Amino acid sequence: MSALDAFDLPTSPLAPASPLAPVSPLAPGTRWSTWPSVAKGQRGPQPHPDWIVTAVAALDTELGVLKTGKEADVHLVERAIPAGAVTPPGGARWSLLAAKRYRGAEHRQFTRDDAYSEGRRVRRSRDQRAADDRRSAYGRSVRAGHWAQVEFDALCALWEAGAPVPYPVQIDGTEILLEFVGTQDDDGAWVAAPRLAQVRPDRDLLAVYFEQARDAMGVFARLGWAHGDLSPYNVLAHGERLVVIDVPQVVDLAASPFATQFLHRDCVNLCSWFTARGLDVDADALFADVYAQAW
Repeated sequence: MSALDAFDLPTSPLAPASPLAPVSPLAPGTRWSTWPSVAKGQRGPQPHPDWIVTAVAALDTELGVLKTGKEADVHLVERAIPAGAVTPPGGARWSLLAAKRYRGAEHRQFTRDDAYSEGRRVRRSRDQRAADDRRSAYGRSVRAGHWAQVEFDALCALWEAGAPVPYPVQIDGTEILLEFVGTQDDDGAWVAAPRLAQVRPDRDLLAVYFEQARDAMGVFARLGWAHGDLSPYNVLAHGERLVVIDVPQVVDLAASPFATQFLHRDCVNLCSWFTARGLDVDADALFADVYAQAW
């Protein structure tokens, strides 16, 4: 796994130290905003946050790779309205997005599809038959799109339920656009929030983090889910706030025969990290607390 943690970007209304630079629609790595072209059901929960750029004239510009992963890569994208273009009343002119793009099955390293997707079905019977056929190119594309849709749907439900997840802006095929979670440093560069595994909080903040993690797992459970792959590497530490990421493998606690196994592993992964840093927590107690909230 690799990451580019900081990028020098044009400043937005969120940090108005310098004007927004115009971007040519013909520039390499630039496209027209895909917001107007996706169906309403492929956009995030309403009301949409006021930082989302919805103008037809907006441009999406690639700024670099944030993360490479087992099944997808995450890119940093600037969505902005060029200078001189009309901004809708009350609309934002600039925002940063994390673009998570799923790769086809032939380019993925994630090999545990069946254990996580047990009990799930895709929406069309033709697509379900194709997804079951691992040899066909169409079947592989269906499976990649299915994972993206599952993650987007889960993020929408989790956001609406109050879970600490990035706001899901939209989905377009195998690309999910998400709220970028990060900060601007003293030099004006944007820095992605570190993973929990990378930080060394003091004891007071460590206890706060654990309560947030337990609460987040509780939201999943009340929706009938376990994260399924929760670890300090799938949680961002954004100042004093935790943000849970990477949820395509959410496990149905009622339908999946592996649900309790995955949930318990989530508890062990988190508690092992907290225990190693001096906080006295118990994975079995966490499991009992979270699992009880599912029923």
